[in-house]
Amino acid sequence: MATFLYQVGRLAFRRRWYVALVWAAVLAAVGLGALKAPGASDEEFSMPGIESQKAFDLMEQRFPGASADGATARVVFVAPSGEKVTATENRQAVEKAVADLGDGAQVASAADPFRAKAVSKDGTTAYATVTYKVAANDLTGASKDQLERAIHTAQGSGLTVEAGGSAMDGGGGPGGAAEVIGVAIAAVVLLVTFGSLAAAGLPLLTALIGVGVSMATILTLSAALGLSTTTGTLAMMLGLAVGIDYALFVVSRYREERGKGRAPQEAAALAVGTAGSAVVFAGLTVVIALAGLAVVGIPMLTKMGLAAAGAVVVAVLVALTLVPAFLGFWPNAVLRRRARRSGRIEDEGTRDNGGSRWARFVLRRPLPVLLLGVVGLGALAVPMTDLQLGMPGDEAKPTSTTERRAYDALAKGFGPGFNGPLTVVVDAKGTAKGDAKGTAKGDAKGTARGDAKGDAKGDTGPKGAVDTVVKEIGGTEGVVSVSPARFNEAGDTAVFQVVPSTAPTDGRTKDLVTTIRGERPGVEAETGATFEVTGTTALNIDVSDKVQAALIPYLVVVVGLAIVLLLVVFRSLFVPLKAALGFLLSVLASLGVVVLVFQQGHGAELLGVEQTGPIMSLMPIFLVGIIFGLAMDYEVFLVSRMREAYVHGERPGQAITSGFRHSARVVVAAALIMIAVFAGFVGESDSMVKMIGFGLASAVLFDAFVVRMAIVPAVLALLGDRAWWLPKWLDRLLPKVDVEGEALGRRPESGLGSGPESDPEPAGTTGLEVART
Repeated sequence: MATFLYQVGRLAFRRRWYVALVWAAVLAAVGLGALKAPGASDEEFSMPGIESQKAFDLMEQRFPGASADGATARVVFVAPSGEKVTATENRQAVEKAVADLGDGAQVASAADPFRAKAVSKDGTTAYATVTYKVAANDLTGASKDQLERAIHTAQGSGLTVEAGGSAMDGGGGPGGAAEVIGVAIAAVVLLVTFGSLAAAGLPLLTALIGVGVSMATILTLSAALGLSTTTGTLAMMLGLAVGIDYALFVVSRYREERGKGRAPQEAAALAVGTAGSAVVFAGLTVVIALAGLAVVGIPMLTKMGLAAAGAVVVAVLVALTLVPAFLGFWPNAVLRRRARRSGRIEDEGTRDNGGSRWARFVLRRPLPVLLLGVVGLGALAVPMTDLQLGMPGDEAKPTSTTERRAYDALAKGFGPGFNGPLTVVVDAKGTAKGDAKGTAKGDAKGTARGDAKGDAKGDTGPKGAVDTVVKEIGGTEGVVSVSPARFNEAGDTAVFQVVPSTAPTDGRTKDLVTTIRGERPGVEAETGATFEVTGTTALNIDVSDKVQAALIPYLVVVVGLAIVLLLVVFRSLFVPLKAALGFLLSVLASLGVVVLVFQQGHGAELLGVEQTGPIMSLMPIFLVGIIFGLAMDYEVFLVSRMREAYVHGERPGQAITSGFRHSARVVVAAALIMIAVFAGFVGESDSMVKMIGFGLASAVLFDAFVVRMAIVPAVLALLGDRAWWLPKWLDRLLPKVDVEGEALGRRPESGLGSGPESDPEPAGTTGLEVART
């Protein structure tokens, strides 16, 4: 591996113009393809195999043209204190607002609350439901402006008017601001780390080129592969993250080799052969984690994972080829300013620095450091035992938003469960056949028994079966009201809504859904009809249950494959196990602090979280997938340098110190960049975005600074030589890969110096004198 990558790096350095032109051509080709490709689809969220999805699919099949995926807006009218919306002036204002709301090219209907009986019992609150012909993402600016004008006009009459629903969604997310902030912070961190604008700018430039290629490719293939507009979100975030990290490690190793007296070309080749090997295996662990998202069984999540895995592959290729090519253009620009001015390059690899001093501190006190790290993360993980998954809605938004105020007004006027009604779909197709068959049989026989049988079947026909279902569910404890059933044209399927007495995210609402579904066997036996429960509340419950069930298999697949990969890389039994256990500890601790803040509310006000509730269903999966990849990056880069030193003859303690001397600074820089990028999302107003940013930033903090920087060296120090032990039978089975560059170490030292016989300097160099060590 190392020898092959050495040749790749050497060739990229020598043929830098060809490499640069190839990448420029690739970027231009995929960019042109992205411009000409059809727009990305707005893929619906689907979850095969759950009841809510089956019910939704049945509704689309039996109610064709119903535009079930059309955007909706629920406009809430609240009368002034002491008045009612049914008063003449207030009613006229509401009716005028409804007429204005229905006046739009994309509007399918606007329901008058007085005709639809959408007025609270005390008469203080009413709501109008506006249904659109298109999905929320397809609403034009004119349609949104028309909605806002109608609301503002109604507010001028003295009514309090607020609005919620999918039509109010502004497109979500930070809109690129967090990425810009992250890049700016990354530039500062890199500048401090390297002390050179060129060294800081090179990882940023190559990472942006890689992200450009990845995103353009995703846009080009979006129509052909059915990728949605959200598919590229994870790819952009991780492509930028690992792109900076991978280039950072190659550039850092290049500077180290120059400090040892290597000529530019030889230093670039060795950097790709050694650090590049770690990049390859680190990238593979990230790809495994992202591709493993397919285990969850959510098509959208699978596509996001595969797209992000593709972005990581591009980042690896950029680090192995484009980075050494750019080093060929500016071989001395990435060095420190002092070295460029003095003409001499100092070897920083043998000097003490913060990393080596910290390593010696841990070596002197490995057990206390280990216990403190494990106990500390374990304590932070304790709240995770109270984890409740769900999908926070408008109730989690700040009170400054109209969606949150509309939610509160509806809960006050109609009850907390009104914001999360359940939709019940009754399939009575079997009863229609039974009714016809029973009646015909009764008429043919003409017997009392036949008549009775036919009458019984007639009573349990479609309408009778639906009435039975409505009555059974309406009498369930926890149900406030049941709407009249609406039949399809064939008369064999009906839909009605059930309003619970508790809020959508209340645990009692989940119990109610379970209870209603438990009544199905009895109803089916009595009527021959069956029903399924769906709606946003039921869908969130089903998604949470499926994600929880998939979490353990996902961890087993991802961690298991990564352990095998790390066995091959480190030729050690304990290092991969320690890496996996440390990762699990950091993930559990980060989930614990997320529960502590966003579910239990401790310190929530410091982050601007106004309403606590369940943790987003996909949060654990996202956290595991993303952090596992980044954690293994840090593990590979840090421990591979220790393994390299050990293979080259250093004692275990010396190898730990050497690994930290060479890698600690760049690992810390990489972690700080990731923390800054993720923490930028905490400033967003959306509670879910805050949660994701906070969780990811916490996980990187715990994994990089507690697990990798403290627990890992402490464990290796306690194990000593046993840390690198591998059973002989297993050593024979595993393929041999040279990640440490052992084969390169046996090469003759022909690369020292910068004379023409060893490595002709490319145009543009300043002819610096290279100090031998």
